[in-house]
Amino acid sequence: MNEVRTGTQARGDRSRARLLDAAVQAFSAKGFHGTSTRDIATAAGLSPAAVYVHHRSKEELLHAIAMRGHEVILEALTEAVRADGTPAERVAAAVRTYVLFHARSHTTARVINYELAALTDEHIREVAGLRRAIDTVMREVVEEGVRSGDFDTPDPAKTATALLSLGIDLARWYRDGGTWTPESLADFYADLALRAVGARP
Repeated sequence: MNEVRTGTQARGDRSRARLLDAAVQAFSAKGFHGTSTRDIATAAGLSPAAVYVHHRSKEELLHAIAMRGHEVILEALTEAVRADGTPAERVAAAVRTYVLFHARSHTTARVINYELAALTDEHIREVAGLRRAIDTVMREVVEEGVRSGDFDTPDPAKTATALLSLGIDLARWYRDGGTWTPESLADFYADLALRAVGARP
């Protein structure tokens, strides 16, 4: 009996993952309001009814995608700034990490940044909490550099917001197959970040 339950659960997990992946692609291509649950189910190779087995609505799918995407970003960013190094090295690492996510996962990043208006007020508040946490991580490492004398920026909060905005906008235009790789962009943006914070040589 346990083996049956385990097999059923595994199939359910696979179906849920296929639905989330299909929803990301559909929301990115057509926008939330232009996408139907049938579009998502068809792309996932499932029946329209299967969507409601795992999610009560299309909006709940978007919420799950947005929460997971922001959680991944927050975890990666926090790990980057906690590493040993000077404030400059840690800001560069944070920006590099942030840009790599938005370039490598640009389809997901577009959805979780540009489709949020479709969420319910409750779900918007949950995602906004994660976005504030991400902003805090970046702002605190910039503020630390200002306090130590490593950075010279008159407004650490605005500078941190500007750095995050650069990464978000990258997801809007970045596409695979171009001459600019995620890695080259990450290095370029990290250098821009050091200039923005007024890092001392």
